[in-house]
Amino acid sequence: MHAAPRGVNARDAGAYLGGRSVPTLYWEDFLAGSTARYGPRLITREEIVAYAAEFDPQPMHLDEEAARATMAGELIASGWHTCALLMRIIADGFILASASMGSPGVEEVKWLRPVRPGDRLTVRATVLETRPSNSRPGVGFARIRYEMLDQSDACVMTMVSTAMLARRGFTLASAMASGGAR
Repeated sequence: MHAAPRGVNARDAGAYLGGRSVPTLYWEDFLAGSTARYGPRLITREEIVAYAAEFDPQPMHLDEEAARATMAGELIASGWHTCALLMRIIADGFILASASMGSPGVEEVKWLRPVRPGDRLTVRATVLETRPSNSRPGVGFARIRYEMLDQSDACVMTMVSTAMLARRGFTLASAMASGGAR
């Protein structure tokens, strides 16, 4: 597994592919056992509160004073916000430079520690296994375990998900048109 091509930073990865029809990473680039690290991203109080106000308005996510009266005892990010942060970090790290065709789903998410304002998060991605599609020769699957780590390398969240990727030699359109996905 590789990061976005050299010279492509997190905020430019989407624009990079937007101007090109050919991604740089394909299913064949995701080897079982390979590991990569993406990030970091600094988490702010403002983004924790903004996300919570929109999507998870529980006291521990909205206000320091109210959070003191909760089990958390302090302002913390919503677990769903943490999932969204992981998605952004991996999108910037490799997905936007890959022949990604989405995912058939998330197998598991575990929130292990709270994310607080001032945390600097990175994601370690490990390819657990890969397999070609049984019905679409242009498609392959990579099952990946993501570990979100804070600035002291403590794991705050894990997620296992499968990426669906076009195979080298196929365009995204031809990979999808090559049969039914399974």
